[in-house]
Amino acid sequence: MQPRFDPEQVTADDAIVWQESKLFLLDQRVLPQQVAFVELNSATETANAITEMVVRGAPAIGVTAAYGMVLAARAAYQAGAVQWRSRIRAEVDLLRRSRPTAVNLFWAIKRMDQLIGALADDEDPTERLLTEAKAIHQEDIAANRAMGDLGAELIAAGSKVITHCNAGALATGGYGTALGVIRSAFKSGKLAGVYADETRPWLQGARLTAWELLQDRIPVTLLADGAAASLMRQGEVDWVIVGSDRIAANGDVANKIGTYHLAVAAKHHQLKVMVVAPTSTIDMSLPSGAEIPIEVRDGAEIKSCGDKRVAADGAEVWNPVFDVTPAGMVDAIVTEKGVVHAPNEEKMRKLMIN
Repeated sequence: MQPRFDPEQVTADDAIVWQESKLFLLDQRVLPQQVAFVELNSATETANAITEMVVRGAPAIGVTAAYGMVLAARAAYQAGAVQWRSRIRAEVDLLRRSRPTAVNLFWAIKRMDQLIGALADDEDPTERLLTEAKAIHQEDIAANRAMGDLGAELIAAGSKVITHCNAGALATGGYGTALGVIRSAFKSGKLAGVYADETRPWLQGARLTAWELLQDRIPVTLLADGAAASLMRQGEVDWVIVGSDRIAANGDVANKIGTYHLAVAAKHHQLKVMVVAPTSTIDMSLPSGAEIPIEVRDGAEIKSCGDKRVAADGAEVWNPVFDVTPAGMVDAIVTEKGVVHAPNEEKMRKLMIN
């Protein structure tokens, strides 16, 4: 089943849809060749969709998990009103284990859990939790639009920018974080060029970022991940703009593998690095990026490109999904609450208190 709108009119802002008591996710594994939705009717199906990369991007995972909690609570209550709180725990635990690095996942589950704790024992939780999930979704969109405008203010007219992975509407509730800044800057007429790393092994830059930008009629030039430094040397980049899956208390940033590589190249060429993420991505419980759990996925993702095997038989594989960029290499962290320039622990704590 597909949601009730024309697939040919689907945009990246339609990636997460609640309709007719079901959750639909735009399947990011088959974009851009195919626009198709996956229908989810349980928290288990939702957790599997997160693990299997139907949806990815920290804010989008958080929004999806919130809707997954609605599905879990509905099923638990329908199985028997008396013990629905205990029945929900197993599926909530599945959601928690679906992706370890994206802190928005745990933030959303905690927020939904707090609401569950306030409900009466015999109260049907479905509508109250659905209202909360929809609020999380809409708040994320509003935060992204705010970040888009704040980040765009930092960019001078005529600038050229490069981004890594996909931090657009597909990775969020809508509009995007890093791509939200690019969208806002483009609308303001500030951008002279946009470059996107292809981002191996899932090619989120080539498949998803390019698709999103072209939908918005924003010209984009793709390049292999290893080509960025050469492009910078030629004077073709002014800003590196990326998202984040978790930011530590001192401003260290975990993002898609290859972000640190890009930041090192940027610093060598005296270029600026902007990280765009909602405050739900900031984990003040972790002193530094050294404590951020880094997901390592199956080596088969590296040995193949799409469905084609490319690696030599017998080669070992190291396939971390994320890396950590030290705060000292970041010029600005843009959040919906404001911009932190040259981030450190004191500045991050002040942001979160305010």
